[in-house]
Amino acid sequence: MNKKIEAAKLIADKLRGKTYLTYVEIANITGYHPKYILKLKKEILDGKINFEHGNKDKEPINKISQKEKDYIISLYKRTRVSIRRFCKFYSRRSYSCIYNILKEANLLNKN
Repeated sequence: MNKKIEAAKLIADKLRGKTYLTYVEIANITGYHPKYILKLKKEILDGKINFEHGNKDKEPINKISQKEKDYIISLYKRTRVSIRRFCKFYSRRSYSCIYNILKEANLLNKN
């Protein structure tokens, strides 16, 4: 069971008087900090508790576009430098980002 759902269930049981666990004991059972348990209690009382992350199914704001991927691939094909040197030249993206793009396009030779 999800820890947040379990914590919410234990808090709701405490609010209804079905259990005599303290909020510290609920925190120990679920692994959350006692302050977070009190925050969950407030969300339950306000009816605003959400078990799904707010950014689920959203595109990352820094996602690289296909146009830029194609530009990096075409630029790398025209050069004869190492990937490290190319990354220093094309400094808009990180080494790992460029490496993954070139690896996906099968442009990195295996030594």
